[in-house]
Amino acid sequence: MDKVRQIQEELIWNAGYRMDESLRMIKICMSGLSEKDIWKKPNKSSNSIGNLILHLCGNITQYGIASLRNEQDDRKRDEEFSVSSGYTKEELVQKLSDTIAEAKRTFFDTPLEELLRKREVQGFNFSGIGNIIHVTEHLSYHTGQIALWTKILNNKSLGFYDGVDLNAKNR
Repeated sequence: MDKVRQIQEELIWNAGYRMDESLRMIKICMSGLSEKDIWKKPNKSSNSIGNLILHLCGNITQYGIASLRNEQDDRKRDEEFSVSSGYTKEELVQKLSDTIAEAKRTFFDTPLEELLRKREVQGFNFSGIGNIIHVTEHLSYHTGQIALWTKILNNKSLGFYDGVDLNAKNR
């Protein structure tokens, strides 16, 4: 296998791993929340966990699926933040899981030329690689918000890394 293909596969594998880690953490958060909790907002200028998950699905679809597949962008971003009910915890987790799985398939199926091609998404100009990086970091960013709001609501550790020695030194 040539080096370029190895780099492409390594990038895509690592992006997928990070996305799966964020999904794992969100699932842990959701398991400790009530149906009512997922639609609570800390204040008027913040979003509920339900809104954040809908927002993540919209963003991942826009940047990581439609853009890389050269499909029409049908995102209605403002609606992601205006919803205040209508989805259960289970439905939200399934929607996010399905969206992440579809994005990961798209990343894997995207030819190198499309990964390198610049395209405009949401007024920004990125390559396909830039879109993959954006999707990954954006998901991670909002995962942190979901984790913080969950900790505030429940006042307890989420145990994301229980059983892992986080003090282990590099080898």
